[in-house]
Amino acid sequence: MAITDTFKLDGKIAIITGASKGIGEAMARGLAEAGASVVVSSRKQQAVDEVAAAFRKDGLEATAIACHVGDPAQIETLVAETCAKYGGVDIIVNNAAINPVYGKMLETELSAFDKIVAVNLKGPFLLAHHAAPVMKQRGGGSIINISSTAGLRPWPGIGVYSMSKAALISMSKTLAQELGSDGIRVHTICPGLFKTKLAEALWSDDKLMNYILRETPLQRIGAPEDLAGLVVFLASEASRHLTGGTYVADGGLLSWG
Repeated sequence: MAITDTFKLDGKIAIITGASKGIGEAMARGLAEAGASVVVSSRKQQAVDEVAAAFRKDGLEATAIACHVGDPAQIETLVAETCAKYGGVDIIVNNAAINPVYGKMLETELSAFDKIVAVNLKGPFLLAHHAAPVMKQRGGGSIINISSTAGLRPWPGIGVYSMSKAALISMSKTLAQELGSDGIRVHTICPGLFKTKLAEALWSDDKLMNYILRETPLQRIGAPEDLAGLVVFLASEASRHLTGGTYVADGGLLSWG
């Protein structure tokens, strides 16, 4: 097999959460362009319908299934409907996340704390829980959890979010150990600052932005398309001997240690 063929995802089925815009949409498009049938998922049906329609217009295979990953029943339905549509699932990209607060960690309302944990940690856990048995039956698969550099080095003002993303990294490593014998690989991607709605409180802070750009070797923040290639690699046979790893995509900011 030629090395370029190992990156192809023909015949694979992928679910991407938080895929109605930003890096989620870009990752979903990358997987579809590599040959996968993609399930575009996010909270609002109209939003994912529009993304899936745009993909199909470009000749890609995509369907839209709305799912709020903070709702366990909706996660179970997402996997069931994917299997009904395509016959299984091979790739999961846990991208959906929230960060409704900006301030000191101990000033976070308990309701906000619970929402962050439910979406950013419990959601990926439950999606893996429901998808892993299907992947095992199909001979394996790839689970890609989108964490954050905030999970490696907490960002000021987003303490609970940082905590949830650190826990997601730990969960990925544990699942990699437990699911490897089933042929299921588990990876973590830690994006740095990207210009997305989720991170607006950070990139709209001029003082913080000046610091980040000054300390980032590539001297820019991320664009949604910057993660697509990495996701395709981790989903494909090109990364068949990789599992449990954490991959930082931050323009080199954390290279300073």
